[in-house]
Amino acid sequence: MSTAIKTIERPRLSAKVQTIATLAAIVGAVAVPQVFHLLGAASGLGTSLGEAFLPMHLPIILVGLLAGPYAGAIAGLLGPLASFALSGMPGIVMLPFMMIELCGYGLAAGLLRNTKIPTFGKVVIAQIAGRAVRAIAILAAVYLLGNENVRVASIWTSIATGLFGIALQWALLPLIVYRVENLKKE
Repeated sequence: MSTAIKTIERPRLSAKVQTIATLAAIVGAVAVPQVFHLLGAASGLGTSLGEAFLPMHLPIILVGLLAGPYAGAIAGLLGPLASFALSGMPGIVMLPFMMIELCGYGLAAGLLRNTKIPTFGKVVIAQIAGRAVRAIAILAAVYLLGNENVRVASIWTSIATGLFGIALQWALLPLIVYRVENLKKE
């Protein structure tokens, strides 16, 4: 006997809407971190605000939740690349890991889009999936490819450093999804 996750019937988004959502998330993945970096620079904290609040994650998980797995995965993959091309952040050493991680976030959130799981639960599952994919990528880079530029300990330190960002995602994303979904009903 198999147990299936219950789903919600939602209208399928057109390719145009998904494309616009993907592009908006990529822009968000570039712009939102810049706000945190500017605030960090103004306060003397440098890039630590971005590392603590994980601002690039917000638009990626959001687009997955609202527009589905294709939009989430593509925005997650291209958002960090666009940010690096325009701002040099994330750094080149962490860029591939951020691309993989955010692709995992967006894909997982998108795959959960039509489930009856509460949005908070979807966010938590997407966070776990993204971090797990990142951990696997780092372990593979270190132990299979011999990458000496990244440390296995970064798996744990990034989680500890990003606790405020994780909490911010828990607080903001369900509220934003609720509001967007209720705008459609008005």
